[in-house]
Amino acid sequence: MATKKYTVTLPEELAEAIRAEVGPGGFSRYVTHAIERQREQDRLGELVDWLETEYGPVSEEELAQAEAERREIERKHAELGRAEGAAAEDVQRSREAA
Repeated sequence: MATKKYTVTLPEELAEAIRAEVGPGGFSRYVTHAIERQREQDRLGELVDWLETEYGPVSEEELAQAEAERREIERKHAELGRAEGAAAEDVQRSREAA
């Protein structure tokens, strides 16, 4: 992707905090990522607006159901992660014992 230099004005404290976190070479990459993320959020907001126009607002019941599904997915992923971690530890112990 081609790049072009732009001038933007940021609060000094914010810019310096970011520079301290990402180092001298990471500032542009950090700002680029932040702008890309904001554009994604804007597009998602537009999608939600369109869906609510087409199908009506999401009910409290639907929100609760979606939240329950999200929690269940996170629980399953956590279980998988723990199982994979335990399996990796078993393999490591087997190698050390051999």
